[in-house]
Parts: sequence; structure tokens; C-alpha cells
Amino acid sequence: MMSCKKLPNRRDILVGGTAFAATGLSKVSPAQDPAPTSANDRLKIAAIGVGGRGGSNLRTMEKTGLVDIIAVCDVDTRYTDQAILRHPKAKAFRDFRKLYDAVGSDIDGVVVSTTEHTHAFATKPALQLGKHVYCEKPLAYNINETRKITEAAERAGVVTQMGTQIHAGDNYHRVVELIQSGAIGEVSEAHVWVNRAWGLQSEADAKKHRDLLHVDSRPSDAMTPPEHVDWDLWLGPAPVRPYHSVYFPGPRWYRWWDFAGGTMSDLGSHWNDLPFWALELDAPTTVEAFGDPAHPEIAPASMSAKYEYPQRGDRGPVSVSWYQGTHKPEIWQRGEIPRWDSGVLFIGSKGMLLSDYGKHMLLPEESFVDFEPPPPFVPDSPGHHAQWVRACLGEGKTASPFSYAGPPTEANHLGNVAHRVGKKITWDRDKMQCVGCPEAAPFIAREPREGWSLS
Repeated sequence: MMSCKKLPNRRDILVGGTAFAATGLSKVSPAQDPAPTSANDRLKIAAIGVGGRGGSNLRTMEKTGLVDIIAVCDVDTRYTDQAILRHPKAKAFRDFRKLYDAVGSDIDGVVVSTTEHTHAFATKPALQLGKHVYCEKPLAYNINETRKITEAAERAGVVTQMGTQIHAGDNYHRVVELIQSGAIGEVSEAHVWVNRAWGLQSEADAKKHRDLLHVDSRPSDAMTPPEHVDWDLWLGPAPVRPYHSVYFPGPRWYRWWDFAGGTMSDLGSHWNDLPFWALELDAPTTVEAFGDPAHPEIAPASMSAKYEYPQRGDRGPVSVSWYQGTHKPEIWQRGEIPRWDSGVLFIGSKGMLLSDYGKHMLLPEESFVDFEPPPPFVPDSPGHHAQWVRACLGEGKTASPFSYAGPPTEANHLGNVAHRVGKKITWDRDKMQCVGCPEAAPFIAREPREGWSLS
């Protein structure tokens, strides 16, 4: 097996050309020419969401030795209390809107690690203030919010990075090089599968699949929120519902449509990233989902979806299939490839390439005994977080800016849209609608709760 770094892809190039021309902006990539930062060449940041994943992001930023923590924010005061112990000079907030009002002029950048349904609302003010942003994946809760954030980042001209940390790994880099150099010829299909089965399923299956909990309907009872949690702030733009332990703490919220997109928008951000990058994909033309009928409240534990992408330059059309939980590709089920728990399989005219996060192999192995991989051409990464910090300080550029991360985030959401409408959809990217499928509209965009806005 070969082990595998980040190519300046087509979208990174286009962001300085057609993408900017379409919006009337100057032809400059925000990742190449970041806005000025602190005079002392240290990055002054605010961290929004500092528990769990957010706490991990903050600590990794700290390890660069190049950041000063100006403010921390979380609806759960336990986490802000912990963060303040490490950064006693930082100011603590519960409401990120108040954070921006109080210290917006004092910071250079923001690290957003909130719940999925508030990503856009925590990110947009920073972009409007001209601040650099690192935002956890997925970029936003739905397609409409994702598009708004992507466009706002273009207008802001700042350094952005979506938190797909594996994008910085050597293995992904080597796979991109192999695919784009033609190691397995013209790729006509890719298959992506993950073994996680969290979401709507039987109680027995939830136990078997080590789900965090089993739930098959919205609770009819209400609980009193813990004193350290501001439940109304946690709900943010989502519709009001009483507090219950099936939603909180994270990532229990992950399965509820009002707050997230389940495994598709979570793990899909990491695993679908590889074919999207290697095959230089953009918007799919059609998407069809397979599995049990959609539940009105809860994302599925197991499902699959097939995307059709059109020809891109000299690359022919390609299909990308996604499988989660108990769903697997037929070639995997037949035992014709190694049965890795999770993986990405590229099928080309000269062979196949199988990859996961940390390793990859060319198949059939006997056909590649004397194969010489191409010289590396994807730049090494100092680490996903460090790359953003350095780019904010004027050194290099990011590998997963919002200009790149927006389209695959939209594509992942489309898989859920196809699942929820229960039929094959045809996607019109420019009009941002499913052709002849008005019932898809509520899953593409929603009106935020009163008091919350992305304007």
C-alpha cells in the first residue's frame, strides 16, 4: 500500500477569474492576498463554540504559538469557564452577536465551532467585518445558507478555511496526484462509504451500531435545561422546541433535521472531499437517494445516494455514489475489493484506486507491480489549523477556503434533499432549485426564527 498531499485545484484558480467576474469583484483570491492582520504579526482571534470539537480547535490554534485569544463564546458556561482558565485576559460571552458588538474591532479572525445550524449565523458577521474565518464543517446548515456564506467570503476578500482537517493529510494529497496524473486512466465512477450508522433505526440496530442513543420520534415531554446552558441561544435560528436530553449535549443534535444533516453532512464533508477534489467536481446535475422512506424529524442511520456530474473540460462525465451505515457498494459486497470499513474507490479505464484517510492502494495489485507514482506536486501542509493561521498572517494560502468548500457542502446537502423528497432530483445550480420539484424548496432554504438574520 502507498501512503499519500494538496494541489491547487481548478476552483482555486477560478476564484480569481470567472467566479469573481460573475460577482463584479476584483480578480484576486482572498487566500492569496489576505487582509492586514495585527501589527505584531500575531493573530488576534475570537473562538465561538469552545466545548468538544470547538475546544479541540482552540487548543490546536494555540499550539501554533501565533495566536492571541481575545474572546471566547459558548452557550454553555462550563466551556467558557474552562477556556478563561487558559486565557485569563480573554473576554467571555454566551451570545456571539454580543461578542461582535463588544470586540469586533479588536480581532483579526474568528474560529467558528458551533452547532451545525448556527455556523452561518456565527460566520456571516465576521465576514461583514472583514475578519478571517475558520469554520468547522459543514460550512452551513443548508444549501441557501452555504451559498450565502460562500458569496459573502468572496466579497470580504479574507482568508477562510473549512474544518476538513484530513484535507491536509499526505495520503489525500498522494491520491489526488495519482488520479489527476492518470494513474488509473479516465475515471468514470467513484464510490464512497462510511460505516457509521447513527440516526433513525431500531433500538436493536442502534445498540449494534454503537449509536449515541435510540430515538424514533420527537419527545412529547420537556426537560428543564441545565443552569449552565442557555437553551434559547442554543436553538438560535431554529424553530423553538422544549429542551430535552435527546438533543443536547452534542453530538446528539446531529440526527435532527432542524439542527443538522446527519452523517451525510458530517462525514460526507471529509469523505466526499477526496473525489470532489481529485476529480475537480462542481455541481451535480442529478441526485437520487436509496433506502427507507425519510422521517420528518430524524436523519437516517443508513442510506445511499448517487450523483451524476457532467463533463468538466477534458474530463468525461462521472458518477459518485455515497453509502452510509449498512449500505455498501456492490463491488464491496461481492468481495472484489478489500472490505475496508470506510473508503473511497475510484474506478478508471486502467484500474482502480482504493483509499481511506491514511492509506491507499492501486488495484488490481498485479497490474501495478512496476508502477512509478508521479513526482509530488501537491504542496505539503503545515497542518490544517496552522495553514489558516499562517495564511491570515500573509504566509501562503489555505487548502479548503470557502470558495472550494462551498460546492461540496451544497452537494452533500443535495443528497439529503433527494432522500427527503423521495425521488431523483435535477439540480439547477444557478437558480438554486430542483427542477420540477417544488416540494424540495423547504429543504434548500428556511426562514430563520425571529431575531436571527443573514442579511
